[in-house]
Amino acid sequence: MNSLAFFLILFSGIMHAIYNLLIKRSRNKTVFIWWIFVCSTGLFTLALPLLPGPFPRPGMVVIFLSAAGAFCFVLYHLFIGRAYQAGDLSLTYPLSQTAMLYVPLWGVLFLGEHLSFAGLCGISLVMAGAYLIQMRRLTMKELLRPFCSLVDHSVQAALAAGFVYSLGAIIDKTGVHYYSPLYFTYILVVSMLAIMTVNLLRAGYRSQIVAEWQENRGFILAGGPMLMGSFLSFRYGLALAPMSYAVPVRQVSVLAGVLIGILFLGESCGRIRFFAAALILAGILFIRLG
Repeated sequence: MNSLAFFLILFSGIMHAIYNLLIKRSRNKTVFIWWIFVCSTGLFTLALPLLPGPFPRPGMVVIFLSAAGAFCFVLYHLFIGRAYQAGDLSLTYPLSQTAMLYVPLWGVLFLGEHLSFAGLCGISLVMAGAYLIQMRRLTMKELLRPFCSLVDHSVQAALAAGFVYSLGAIIDKTGVHYYSPLYFTYILVVSMLAIMTVNLLRAGYRSQIVAEWQENRGFILAGGPMLMGSFLSFRYGLALAPMSYAVPVRQVSVLAGVLIGILFLGESCGRIRFFAAALILAGILFIRLG
């Protein structure tokens, strides 16, 4: 994995962790996410005239890929929200990380990617660390508990989130292959905003839009550029690196999230979280070497 792609994806993961911290502190998370998409899209639109050259006309393939990617990522947020709202985090979070099982498989089968031994070791370590990060105990019963609750709707939602995210990743990779990562990201974000806007037209959300802005406008204005920075840097990195490596490396956001939780939210870092974070860090270093 080349250095530029590696550091772009690391930057994306850190930005992802920071704007997720802002989401955690918001009043209504669905409305807040919509607002930061409004902010990021507005800023990007204002910047378009300053970019060199005209906006390249997207073909039907690019329009389809951006719409399909937007649908997958919005659906991912819907599933992950349901999983976290209705289920135990130690049960649902590990299963939501199953995207990393599918991504290397899709990369090899559909994109012709070739993984080195070091790369495979790195992916496995990141996957293990992400699975363990929210575990309460390191026992066989605890490790198997998520898979013993498959009839639970929150578990099903978490599994669906992991699968849908993996589909979005392969769509992303294909999109930045056919089209500029800069403009593909713009069309993707606009498409996601359009889908979210349709959702917010429901009566339960309309009354929350102004209230969220009034209470958290500072966080919204900070989160918009961070979201766009995360999206852009990841897709530029994705254009330069195998998808099978890019998605696991972005799990640096988990490490950043743990660090932010300890430094700013007063969260504790037990031995399991420390061990899981160390596995993720070791996996990222193996992928860099691979």
